[in-house]
Amino acid sequence: MSGASSTRIGRIIRRLRQERGLSQQALATRLGISASYLNLIEHDQRGVTAALLIKFTRALDVSIETLSGTEEQKVEAQLREALSDPELGADMEGAAHEVTTVAAQPNVARAILALHQAYRAARHDAEGMALPGGRRLILPHEEVRRIHDERMNYFPELEKVAESVRDDMAHALGFAGGATLPQSEVNHAVASRLRQQHGVVVQVLPSGDVLRRYDPALRQLVLSDLLPRESRGFQLAFQLMQFEAREAIDKVLRQEVPSTREARVFLEIGLTNYAAAALLMPYMSFLEMATACRYDIEVLSLRFGVSYQQAAQRLASLQRPGARGIPIFFVRTDPAGNITKSFSSCGFPVPRQGNPCPQWNACTAFTTPGEIRTQVVAFTTGQTFLSVARSQVGAVTQWGEPRPMQNVVVGCDITRAGEVVYADRLNLEAKPTPIGISCHLCDWKDCRSRAFPPVAHRLTPDVNQKIMRPIPFEGP
Repeated sequence: MSGASSTRIGRIIRRLRQERGLSQQALATRLGISASYLNLIEHDQRGVTAALLIKFTRALDVSIETLSGTEEQKVEAQLREALSDPELGADMEGAAHEVTTVAAQPNVARAILALHQAYRAARHDAEGMALPGGRRLILPHEEVRRIHDERMNYFPELEKVAESVRDDMAHALGFAGGATLPQSEVNHAVASRLRQQHGVVVQVLPSGDVLRRYDPALRQLVLSDLLPRESRGFQLAFQLMQFEAREAIDKVLRQEVPSTREARVFLEIGLTNYAAAALLMPYMSFLEMATACRYDIEVLSLRFGVSYQQAAQRLASLQRPGARGIPIFFVRTDPAGNITKSFSSCGFPVPRQGNPCPQWNACTAFTTPGEIRTQVVAFTTGQTFLSVARSQVGAVTQWGEPRPMQNVVVGCDITRAGEVVYADRLNLEAKPTPIGISCHLCDWKDCRSRAFPPVAHRLTPDVNQKIMRPIPFEGP
């Protein structure tokens, strides 16, 4: 198991059992072992054989990756990042064991992360980040990202609604089922359903910088004529799922209880986007095609009539129990290194503050727009991933306007790389590119791209010597 250790597997099993409300006796019965033996496993006093490991995945309905410590590694990375915040002034040198101990206690870890998020919000608030009308910005995107992460970016209630609507549209057009609805007919089917079921008239018009505008009073949806075809289709699906998935979206909003109006609206938009993607890319059809083409994103985007980014993001949501895809991370960055969107179901430690590592292809792919760049990257924790990046240039609305650029990055744990087409021309046995969560948290000593010193190590400047590394410091 990638990333697993004998000192961690018991904690993982105990957490998963408690999350499912199972007693030790109930889980032991499912496994065919005694409750006392399970108790020893949970306290890391007994190892787990390969055969028993498979039984655990079935009994708890989880993937091997989940049992490998993906969640624990992610929480450890988040804790280390939060506790290393320079504004806190904390000395994290030699504190790896303490962080691991805290991460093993999910409730305590979540409380610390929540307190750090509240501190960051208060700090930004004190700095005067006000919205029009006097309202204060309280990091709504961060709150929404946490909700997606906790659910592994999978929302079964939205998948169910999307499948039902897709089936209804197929029957309306005379097809036997949603899976047989040709992709060439989907936009027409969505527009027809908007008109027939909801009385919405769709128009494509010049609309300035507004890409989509819905007028509830007139029941009119205006799409910009500057939108490419695949984006136009996605906006149609978004509008339809605002109606069709209303009850399911409200259910998630009631469960999560966002702390601010802004966070609630951003979460609602994110959930509606998810439902629209599920409508255009039906779960089982998309998973089967992804498996058949070995996660070739360009093939998937063509087959389903969506953009490269839409197909890539959909790959990061294939975590249905009993029908899981490869656990994927998805990251979108801009040329300044800002992470504008991210999801991860494979434990990739996406930075929550600061910019990503300049050696990661999430940053370097901007030099080759439109070209897919592959890379094997490794963190000092031993986590190693396949990373696939593609930079894309957006359209301009008038001459002289700078073209917007963004980088779409997806990847998986190196143990699953052989299932992905992008690994075919890579030597997976070669030394990976060393990267860090951010410069402040990176332990790699010989990096020549470092922009900031690591907070956990003592600096060693020398007036009589200049070395190739930009910032000298003592190694771990």
